[in-house]
Amino acid sequence: MGKKKREVDIVVISDIHLGTYGCHAKELLQYLKSIKPKKVILNGDIIDIWQFSKRYWPKSHMQVVKHIMGLISNGVKVYYITGNHDELLRKFVGFRLGSFSILNKLVLKISGKRAWIFHGDVFDVTMQHSKWLAKLGAIGYDTLILINRAVNFFSVKLGSGPVSMSKKIKNGVKSAVKFINNFEQTAADIAISNEYDYVVCGHIHQPEIKTMTNREGEVIYLNSGDWVENLTALECTKGVWVMYRYHEDENAKRIDINNGRDKSLENGQLFKKLQQEFNLLKK
Repeated sequence: MGKKKREVDIVVISDIHLGTYGCHAKELLQYLKSIKPKKVILNGDIIDIWQFSKRYWPKSHMQVVKHIMGLISNGVKVYYITGNHDELLRKFVGFRLGSFSILNKLVLKISGKRAWIFHGDVFDVTMQHSKWLAKLGAIGYDTLILINRAVNFFSVKLGSGPVSMSKKIKNGVKSAVKFINNFEQTAADIAISNEYDYVVCGHIHQPEIKTMTNREGEVIYLNSGDWVENLTALECTKGVWVMYRYHEDENAKRIDINNGRDKSLENGQLFKKLQQEFNLLKK
């Protein structure tokens, strides 16, 4: 018999970026198989259509899609909220099939309180005015993830633990910190002015649960993080929100960085991919 699944009322997952080398689909699949949710909110950037390539779609990425489809067929409510990397799906907003629906935003009543849920790219100035710049940034980010994998490969070989270069850069650069702070405050201000109790976002890959205030009042700001660096999700059960962190889950089956890597990254293909990405950035 399999291990009993944890029952969760609502799970919010964002920024999976299926179809990119940075996506941790295997770990996500393990997490999804460990829970029994009543509602699943996919809060944007689930499939990375910006960087999608027919050459890279591992079995584990397809298994995540199949698992979500299985939840839908079993009657679990699944809301797909569009993000910037899967913005092509915005033309299908309003589509419903059984327990599945595609939306730009969602307002849910949870234990008598209202939660405003959306991806968050509407606050991103680069998204609003310079989409090409945002796309270039996405390529650079994915390249950084690939470099990070190469560094960690040798780091583990030498007996050191894995490091997140993109996290260190993001947490150390003042402009990045300011952007994150502005993003959170903007979301909170709008939520407070509309008298929401919760505002739930993704987009900035920064997992968070905190109370934010301004002169008009307060709101609980939540961000589900991502499955590229942080491997996090938001869970709500009986009106209580918690942050799930894969790296802190003692029950999660660890994937060895050497034994668990995708076959598509073996035999030097990782470094070939790095070279391709750098050539793309130079164009």
